[in-house]
Amino acid sequence: MLSVFWAVLRRDLRLAFRQRGVLVHHLLFFVLVVSLFPLGTGADTATLVSVSPALIWMAVLLAALLSLQRLFRPDYEDGTLEQYLLSPEPLAVIALAKVCAYWLASGLVFVIASPLLVLLLGVPAHAVGVIMVSLLLGTPTLGLVGAIGTALTLSLPRAGLLLSLLIFPLYVPVLIFGAGAMRAAIAGLPYDGALYLLGALLALGITAAPWAIAAALKISLE
Repeated sequence: MLSVFWAVLRRDLRLAFRQRGVLVHHLLFFVLVVSLFPLGTGADTATLVSVSPALIWMAVLLAALLSLQRLFRPDYEDGTLEQYLLSPEPLAVIALAKVCAYWLASGLVFVIASPLLVLLLGVPAHAVGVIMVSLLLGTPTLGLVGAIGTALTLSLPRAGLLLSLLIFPLYVPVLIFGAGAMRAAIAGLPYDGALYLLGALLALGITAAPWAIAAALKISLE
């Protein structure tokens, strides 16, 4: 199973980096949402710092929604997904590898870009590390949850709106604890509890989400 996991991971990463324009598009969208907010509102530094946790997480969420449709769609259209389903290897392992490749190609970029953006918003430097850790724990969970919704709506035409309605409620805990950890770090308050809860959500997602994704893919391919 481990060899299958690495094979699918390498394949998806190669395909993702061949389409660098798509990756750059998602990163630019994330940067533009965050950077244009101060210009559009004309808010002072104190206001920008207070809203920066929510702004960063909403920008990550919206940018992730742009790329979720490409998680399984190419494999669904060219028949690769059916071959995965017919193979003797567990579909859950393949699904986990695809989500990991998706996060490494898109979610990790948001984590790396976040320090510069939060500093531009006036966030104190001592909070940058906590912000990166919260994104490092939260964005994979967003990918796992989003993959379940993507798999369920895979066979539906124009499923973007339905996908948003399905996964937005499931994103709420991650947004609450992620923004809460950022807010506590900025204010100099204890933030460990929020990070532990993000870690627990990630552990739960890694344990349960691949099986849910596999079941959803089988339903979509029937």
